[in-house]
Amino acid sequence: MKQHIPNTVTCLNLFSGCLGIVFAFKGELHLATYAILIAAVLDFLDGMLARWLKAYSELGKQLDSMADMVSFGVLPSVIIYQMFLLSPQTAPYSSWLNYSAFLIAVFSGLRLAKFNIDTRQSENFIGLPTPANSLLIASFPMMIMENNSFFMNYIMNPYFLFIFSLGMGLLLVSEIPLISLKFKSLKLSENLLRYILIGSSLILILIFQFAAVPMILFLYFLISFIQFRTIS
Repeated sequence: MKQHIPNTVTCLNLFSGCLGIVFAFKGELHLATYAILIAAVLDFLDGMLARWLKAYSELGKQLDSMADMVSFGVLPSVIIYQMFLLSPQTAPYSSWLNYSAFLIAVFSGLRLAKFNIDTRQSENFIGLPTPANSLLIASFPMMIMENNSFFMNYIMNPYFLFIFSLGMGLLLVSEIPLISLKFKSLKLSENLLRYILIGSSLILILIFQFAAVPMILFLYFLISFIQFRTIS
């Protein structure tokens, strides 16, 4: 029975992603953002529950990838696509450029398939995790709602959105080593950089709200670089 608990949480992740896609296509991007946030929390919980209950299974592994593909692959792509439509259209390229949003879904699928067969990623990540990428994308509609003029000059530009979609897609399948937030223990000595990342992220969110997400992602890359530079 306990093996079904993490899988149930994973199914809720998938359900949240499906709802988010509906919201995104209806243009309710702030609700789509909340769907990603809920899915990210559920994605963290299902892994934690699986480790705590020792309820690992091949079904759970494949189901997790399917849920992540929807919540952190397709849903972010639809959000970016809707942002393309809201941005100034650039005829005659718009009809094609707008569809580059779905590069996020394509590269997310490649990243998730690669993760399932890559034994190097049991403790840390190689390439940007799909939840981290989707949380960055989820911050865009909220910054628009906050009327953040600094970021809006970029995120409402179709050429930026194209470069962003391609660039983030490549990061998803890159060979860049990145730390994970999987805690084997709570010891400070073993998780110092993780605690620094979490603590700094909370401070940045309190100060900058959703505008903090790009800063947190940069910090994530920086701390990962320090971690693996020290090891090497």
